[in-house]
Amino acid sequence: MHIFARIVEVQSFRKAAESLALPASTITRTIKDLEAHLGVQLLQRTTRRLSLTPQGSHYFEHCRQILSEIEAVESEIKGTEKVKGKLRVDIIPSLARLYVLPNIEDFQNKYPGIDLTLTLSDRTVDLIKEGVDCVIRAGVPQDSTSLVAVKVASFDWTMCASPSYLLKHGEPRTIEGLKDHQAVGYLLSRTGRTMEWDFLVQGQRHAIRIPEQIVVDDTDAYVMCGLKGLGLIRAASYLVSPHIRAGNLQRILPGSSGPSVPLSVMYPQSRHLSQTVRAFVEWTKSIFPVISTEWTVLES
Repeated sequence: MHIFARIVEVQSFRKAAESLALPASTITRTIKDLEAHLGVQLLQRTTRRLSLTPQGSHYFEHCRQILSEIEAVESEIKGTEKVKGKLRVDIIPSLARLYVLPNIEDFQNKYPGIDLTLTLSDRTVDLIKEGVDCVIRAGVPQDSTSLVAVKVASFDWTMCASPSYLLKHGEPRTIEGLKDHQAVGYLLSRTGRTMEWDFLVQGQRHAIRIPEQIVVDDTDAYVMCGLKGLGLIRAASYLVSPHIRAGNLQRILPGSSGPSVPLSVMYPQSRHLSQTVRAFVEWTKSIFPVISTEWTVLES
């Protein structure tokens, strides 16, 4: 049932074999044996696509429910040391580098039975097709019908610039005054446009765009451009706070705030919550209150 469900989720025998770390021949033979046992055809394959038969669709829905119930029962009776399996997580690079990786040894010590694969990216990941179990992302998921988001923390945006930029261009004193300055643009992969700057004015959200002469699509490059005096930047507090403390960046308009941004572990709504993902979610919630006092801890 698990193999069959994974094939349907990723829409490919080959991708299912890769995500389950099984030979392709095993995947094919298992489905043939399953169909022979049931006496019906579950999947229809052509050179271009894979689809469920009516019987296959009915069987798939029951498989998901049964697998979820089994997982829940096993999670209840197994201790932490019994949690085993493979787990693939995609993380924002800056978050992984600054916080997750420095603490990952604690996760391995707590869950020695989990084989963990970490991939680092800012792009939008198709969890089902790419065989990713969960992701850590900032912001509210665009499609709340397909993803479950468990909030683990939140952060604030910080506007800042290098002392050299402010010496040359002056310091903006109002939100409207930002339009007379240059900003470093950050290109969002999901929209193909640069990020707007959001503010809360009398409880209402306002978004503005500032002239941009340079645009990047990498967080490290974005902060570096700010450090080099190429424009104003607006970045997560956890990214720029060390540079502000060192005097390499200066905060601007400290009284102007934008809406706090949730940080969440997200996983597909259509997939049962495995004990490996559950363990990672709980561990993630436990490390963020420790690593930075600037984070606001949220209840899931």
